Amino acid sequence: MPLTPHEIESQALELPANDRAELVERLAGSLSDDELSPSRQAWLKLARARRDEIRSGAVAGIPGEEGSALVRKLVGR
Repeated sequence: MPLTPHEIESQALELPANDRAELVERLAGSLSDDELSPSRQAWLKLARARRDEIRSGAVAGIPGEEGSALVRKLVGR
């Protein structure tokens, strides 16, 4: 019997971060735009653009903890 989406998610969350990121990219790449709602299409377009900016070196990424600290500072927490 095939795994349920919940079972797949549980197993995927046990993977190392790099493997999860690769899985996300592969799954997102498997979707055609017409299968997504307009809001999801917009988010996917933005995510791909941001990914491409980082890969090209046009934008430098920052560590997650540093980004979280900056957001907390900006929202006053």
